[in-house]
Amino acid sequence: MHREIKSIDELNALFRQPTTHAMVAVGDLSQADLALFQPTDFGMYCVVLMDENFGELVKGGKVMRYQAGTAFSLRPGQVVSMNLDYRTKPRGRMLAFRPELLEKCGLGRDFYMFSFFNSDVFEALELSGTERGVLLNCFANIQTELHTPADYLSTHMLRLGIGHLLSYCKRFFERQFREQRSSGTGLSSRLDEMIDNYLSSGMPAQYGQPSVAWCAGQFNFSANYFGELVKRELHITAQEYILGKIVAAAQALLRETQMSVGEIAEELGFAYANHFTRMFRKRTGISPLAYRRLQAASQPPGKI
Repeated sequence: MHREIKSIDELNALFRQPTTHAMVAVGDLSQADLALFQPTDFGMYCVVLMDENFGELVKGGKVMRYQAGTAFSLRPGQVVSMNLDYRTKPRGRMLAFRPELLEKCGLGRDFYMFSFFNSDVFEALELSGTERGVLLNCFANIQTELHTPADYLSTHMLRLGIGHLLSYCKRFFERQFREQRSSGTGLSSRLDEMIDNYLSSGMPAQYGQPSVAWCAGQFNFSANYFGELVKRELHITAQEYILGKIVAAAQALLRETQMSVGEIAEELGFAYANHFTRMFRKRTGISPLAYRRLQAASQPPGKI
């Protein structure tokens, strides 16, 4: 069971502060009622800066890696909670804004840019000291506007401030994952090794073909974020990439073994041989048996 926050007033009550705008709030985690950290769907878009490691963070039912000086985002419908370490006082900032704030405005038109809200990355955004200072500045600017006497520009100024903060978050997310990719083996090499090992392990016959969700889990990413990363880096969908690896494994088995088509289909995780044959024909233009005959015909005399 979890609680649903239905208004900015409800959220501000948890931060023990007055409401100054019906669609936007900035809260100080150190001042919050501990009920804030129970399983909650805030029903809003949120950016949270964690200035202390004060317990286990659970987002969308999965533990999220974070440390002091990191940030993460939430979207309406996501449930988040903290298994608090009562020896450490919560410290940080939280921006929350209602989805209605995005209606009929520039921030709403540009909101597609901030795909990190939909990515479900289970690893917080690590910030350098300078980047943390930039985000704190953005939080402070929004908070200042919230405490400025309201006029006809108030909502416009808040949208500008939120857009500024989200743009920096996007920049920092992109920087973090560029560094992760350049510091280790390339995405393509890691995927190749991971899928090849799975396909040759005998596991597909028991557990089925490798799925996008399974691959994403090996990287500790959500399926959505993993798919977006593969598309951006490799210019192909994650599903197409996986199918390409399955076809390559099938071709090797057809060339190098005497296994029947049915046995190969089972080996690669297909429930029915005709499903395998249909997929193979669609990807290569010929049936598995035709592929095997062509390969046999192309071998030098005397070579099996």
